[in-house]
Amino acid sequence: MPIRAENRWLYPIDWTQLSAAIRFDRAGGCCERCGRPHLQRVPHLGDGRWWDGKRRCWRSAEGRRIAALRVPLAKVRMTRVVLACAHLDHDPGNNAPANLAALCQRCHMLHDAAEHRWQRWWNRFRYRALRDLYEHPPLTRKRLARLRPSSLKN
Repeated sequence: MPIRAENRWLYPIDWTQLSAAIRFDRAGGCCERCGRPHLQRVPHLGDGRWWDGKRRCWRSAEGRRIAALRVPLAKVRMTRVVLACAHLDHDPGNNAPANLAALCQRCHMLHDAAEHRWQRWWNRFRYRALRDLYEHPPLTRKRLARLRPSSLKN
């Protein structure tokens, strides 16, 4: 995941080396949750199940081997896996190796889902607060009249 400009100062100067050590030395170039390999095109079904070409078997979202699975070719999609170094406690200042994990895009998004929901709410809240402070009152009345025409008429 790219680092936001406002958060860059939270990361250590050697973040690229630390991230590489976690992703390639410790994790061996595979996701630590599901086992998907870095920079490989992986066939998947969209629900977390994916084809492990090295072991020639289907794997679950957690990386466990799935018994023989017959899948129509039309359901199979391809994705390129890119590993990222994730903070497990969502604190970019905590760079202890136990707090970092090498995760693929899917696992990283699932891990950060609650944080992303909160950030989306917070951005909407700030936008509305700024609009309430700086929007011209007649414009506000017109905008609200378009949204709820019957309830605002005198």
